[in-house]
Amino acid sequence: MKTPIYLDHAATTPIRPEVAEVYMETMKTVPGNPSSVHSHGRAARKSVDDARQQLARSIHAEPSEIILTSGGTEADNLAVTGTVMSRSHLGKHIITTTIEHHAVLTTCEALEKNGFDVTYLPVDRNGRVTVQQVVEALREDTILVTIMYGNNEVGTVQPIEEIGQLLKGHQTLFHTDAVQAYGVLPLNVNELHVDLLSVSSHKVNGPKGVGFLYQRKGIDLFPIMHGGSQERKRRAGTENVPAIVAFAKAVQISANEQLEKAVRYSLFQTIMKDEFQQEKVEYEQTVEEGVPVLPHIFNVYFPGTDIESLLVNLDLDGVSVSSGSACTAGSLDPSHVLLAMFGEKSARLRSSVRFSFGYGLTEDDVQQAAKRIAHIVKRTVK
Repeated sequence: MKTPIYLDHAATTPIRPEVAEVYMETMKTVPGNPSSVHSHGRAARKSVDDARQQLARSIHAEPSEIILTSGGTEADNLAVTGTVMSRSHLGKHIITTTIEHHAVLTTCEALEKNGFDVTYLPVDRNGRVTVQQVVEALREDTILVTIMYGNNEVGTVQPIEEIGQLLKGHQTLFHTDAVQAYGVLPLNVNELHVDLLSVSSHKVNGPKGVGFLYQRKGIDLFPIMHGGSQERKRRAGTENVPAIVAFAKAVQISANEQLEKAVRYSLFQTIMKDEFQQEKVEYEQTVEEGVPVLPHIFNVYFPGTDIESLLVNLDLDGVSVSSGSACTAGSLDPSHVLLAMFGEKSARLRSSVRFSFGYGLTEDDVQQAAKRIAHIVKRTVK
């Protein structure tokens, strides 16, 4: 049996052994509730506070600006719904893009049903929006602009800093979903001029079920979960102490390896492309050369292939990848990202694959995976 090779790190990442060790140790030694006033509670509170400081430093924020959540989806929901509900007296207009994660898109769609007006900015064939598009969409009653930092399917990085600079002086708040970019690219909330930023632990080799929302000091946020006074009354619920502490450990490790990872992932892409060329496999990069992309995401179009057949055959051959599509009831729905980039008639919707790199992968793994992929593509191409 062939060795399984995992090339779907954009979906989730394996937890680092050091992080798992911290998680288990915290579970065993820190049993208290951080809201309790006794010694066990105080010990738990200190663990959470220390972790919060580490998380804040990672994006150049203050600890009080970090709202701990159950992950990226809750962080996105809190950012979007929490912001517009607190600012609805100033207007009802929201600006986003057509390629956001569903955590943002479906939240915006729900808000539309409740009287809010949403502008969905189209993207170019590389999945990018321009600052000028934001300028043209901006209105006096715009209260939130939410644009992801780097796309989870094709890797395209948006001009967040330039958009943030543009929005200074306007009443609108600016949110970016940085779930895919966090831990891969350096992020400084002050240089980016963002008011809100979402992050998830399981994308940086931390545990699932924890993340955070950065909320700039001085802005209001309507809580979407009600209960106790945790997180400065912004997010009710007892903190997941072991996961939070382990998340901070994962972030610390990730920060120390950031530059090294970018170089390594670039090499992985080169290895795959060289192998495809050597095997005479016809392919095209989804995002053109020269466009800024996340280094760990490599989206490729294989003309003449069928994505469903390709994914099944790759899985049988031990290679785990993704199409960025949802398989439901035996039918494959086209990626909303590729649909926005290329249109509903494009063959790319049925023939594009996302490879994503991460912890544990070696050059030999990537070489072997590329050989298997090339073999399957040539066997299944029509």
